[in-house]
Amino acid sequence: MQRLFDILFSGLALLVLSPLLLGLMLLLRLTGEGEVFFRQHRIGRGGAPFELLKFATMLKDSPNMATGTVTVTDDPRVLPVGRVLRKLKLNELPQLINIFRGDMSVIGPRPQTRRCFDAFPPEAQREIVQVRPGLSGVGSIVFRGEEELYADVDDPDWLYDQVIMPYKGELERWYVRHQGLGNYFLLITLTAWVVVFPRSRVFWRVFRDLPEPPPELADKV
Repeated sequence: MQRLFDILFSGLALLVLSPLLLGLMLLLRLTGEGEVFFRQHRIGRGGAPFELLKFATMLKDSPNMATGTVTVTDDPRVLPVGRVLRKLKLNELPQLINIFRGDMSVIGPRPQTRRCFDAFPPEAQREIVQVRPGLSGVGSIVFRGEEELYADVDDPDWLYDQVIMPYKGELERWYVRHQGLGNYFLLITLTAWVVVFPRSRVFWRVFRDLPEPPPELADKV
């Protein structure tokens, strides 16, 4: 049933948002490095890789520069127009195509690169690949301001590998165990809410049984 709603929502969104999508494509073509889409292999359902689509917001060679796949606050690799698109999450809109063709769902664990997926604990990896990755979900909402967590951190890779990804893995495992149409629609609603009110804590009041964040992330997520 969730797949049916994925097709319905993504198809309708692509139709309604087509003027915006075309406008952004033209803007990206005329600015920065002239790239429109960023394509990257991510780990999908069953552990199979798929090509995820985003609007291009960073320098083409970003994965091979500085912090690699970890994006930090005021990252110099982010292009000027890309900074706005990332802040408003508009860079994620091309993933509606991924949802429509079945690579992803509207709600699920965020799809990771191989390097990032391997940072999940093994038990989390085994459970996460049981479902389609999502455009949004529990991990996405909790870590909606993830780039800010790296501010004034001497070793972003350590924070990512040893703190953020183990906890994010626990959040995604929680979703796999609690997936259903009720949480599907609730998480869609909460995603829209935190986009409008990014500092809101309502998410934690709705889902009171989520795993507690580690001390390093207390009062930060």
